[in-house]
Amino acid sequence: MDSLRPLVFTVYVPTLARGIGMGAAAPVMTLTALDLGASVAVAGLSVALVGLGQVLGDIPAGQLVARVGERASTIGGTTVGLIGVLLCLLAPNVLVLCAALLIVGLSNAVWGLAQMTYMAEAIVFERRARAMSLFGGAMRLGFFVGPFLGALAILGMGTRGGFAVQFVAFLLAGWMMARTPLPGVGGPTPVAAAPLSLIGVGRLHHRVLLTLGAGSLLMGAARASREVILPLWANHIGIGAATASLLFGIGAALELVFAYPAGHLMDRFGRGPVAVPSLAILAVAYLTVPLTYSTITLGAVAIAMGIGNGIGNGVIMVLGADVAPAAIRSEFLAAWRLTHDGGAFGGPLLIGTLATAAPLAVAALTIGGVAALGATVMARYIPVYVPWPPAGQRSEPSNQR
Repeated sequence: MDSLRPLVFTVYVPTLARGIGMGAAAPVMTLTALDLGASVAVAGLSVALVGLGQVLGDIPAGQLVARVGERASTIGGTTVGLIGVLLCLLAPNVLVLCAALLIVGLSNAVWGLAQMTYMAEAIVFERRARAMSLFGGAMRLGFFVGPFLGALAILGMGTRGGFAVQFVAFLLAGWMMARTPLPGVGGPTPVAAAPLSLIGVGRLHHRVLLTLGAGSLLMGAARASREVILPLWANHIGIGAATASLLFGIGAALELVFAYPAGHLMDRFGRGPVAVPSLAILAVAYLTVPLTYSTITLGAVAIAMGIGNGIGNGVIMVLGADVAPAAIRSEFLAAWRLTHDGGAFGGPLLIGTLATAAPLAVAALTIGGVAALGATVMARYIPVYVPWPPAGQRSEPSNQR
């Protein structure tokens, strides 16, 4: 597929809708748990269950997509997500709410992998980065808009109004996927044998997963940790919650600004010139956090984090699509997503653990070191697995042969 226009209503608009749902629900997860009688610690842990569900869902998602195809998997993932959101709306206690959030995470894994597999198959290499950057940008835009729509629903329905917006958004995304066939894909990807398990993929492609995949894991940790470090440090230096939220919103807006240009840069100059600076900027920002002491200085760090994360928009998806073997694309991409999702789940947990045993500055410096290590790994291994010859002279990565 040479044009991105056929993806507007099959990928980008459904992704925008799903992002709005996730953004609307994000602020009310903890509040709903507190309303149901959870302690502050348990309420915080309940939010992490969405990430845990996504990590667990990555394990079987590859085999599912390989068996039934991208479109059916996307619709199925949406259905599972609707069940999870409905349980969030009706949860009578914290245990049911936690189970519901885990289900939503499982849905995210299947839905995300199906969309990623489809784009890897349908988009020509020369436009792959732009296509996937738009995908990431649509999700970010939805996550940015979602809280505002959720706030309106909360005014009319109470705390769980955010989940109501999420339910409608998921339903709309699923409806669009059900009625619109994916262009360029006629059904499940033909396979010569039964789909490989995650362990089987790991055995066949352990070198790329342990090297370039390690960079993906470190990037996931660096990206997700900013959602924890910024509010914690803001509280540490006496900045109010409203101001801290505004700073985070400014960073999120900058991510949107850089989302599509990131794809152009990757398509023109390669993956390394985007991935490495992205992690380097995040590393410098984290290492600077302990030096901030006011709204202005922390705001500068939030802006740097937004730019760093924005210019790296879509790079993990693009790298996965670049190195995925065609014969087992969905199974490999499931393992690839697991590296990034595992890092995104583990990064905030690492910060929480360090913050309870040492000064918060130690946690910020540690994550800065993680981001710097990620930049080093990406700089070392991207040229090995994703060489960048002139257009028309590209050869397949040797590790996939």
